[in-house]
Amino acid sequence: MQPLIIALPKGRLLGPAAALFQRLGYECAVDNGERNLHVNEPESNLSYLLVKASDVPVYVEYGAADIGIVGQDVLRESGRDVYEPLQLNFGHCRLVVAGAPEQQHRDFRLDSSVRVATKYPRLARAHFLRQGISAEIIHLAGSVELAPCVGLSDLVVDVVETGRTLRENGLVELAVVESCQATVIVNRVVHRLRLKEIRSLLDSLQAA
Repeated sequence: MQPLIIALPKGRLLGPAAALFQRLGYECAVDNGERNLHVNEPESNLSYLLVKASDVPVYVEYGAADIGIVGQDVLRESGRDVYEPLQLNFGHCRLVVAGAPEQQHRDFRLDSSVRVATKYPRLARAHFLRQGISAEIIHLAGSVELAPCVGLSDLVVDVVETGRTLRENGLVELAVVESCQATVIVNRVVHRLRLKEIRSLLDSLQAA
């Protein structure tokens, strides 16, 4: 039988994800500082891929991985067509709108356009449309907190855990777009074809 291929995100979720599998008795030797991006575990019929977090939904949708673990912020932004059967209760964060303190009582619906810097253009655009605010979305790859400080944008939309980085850059939270956590995603075709096997693994993850 072909092993189940699991895509794990490099970065902050890798350690907790590996620990979850290890609590179930799997070796999951992926968080050891080595550069191997494909780790096989023949005795448990599992195989792990270490990929960039934003690529996890792509690997799963296209069937290069059967299962993935990813943050809901990344999953929602990707818009990928995958099955999301289980939330994992770690990696908690929130996607927020932030700006300078003097923006707290400003009604942005009265502005002809508001510039918003973000790593999440899809989610940011949808949020401001729901609020009836005309927003020009500026897609940045990182350090979005800098954008209002140098006049690039009026606001930012970014993921925060404690809010410390925002505060250090003189920004405050203005609104919560959505709360997020780590979640399991499954390729839709594989879920149908290997339902019993995947259901067993999902039940174990849920119990852990």
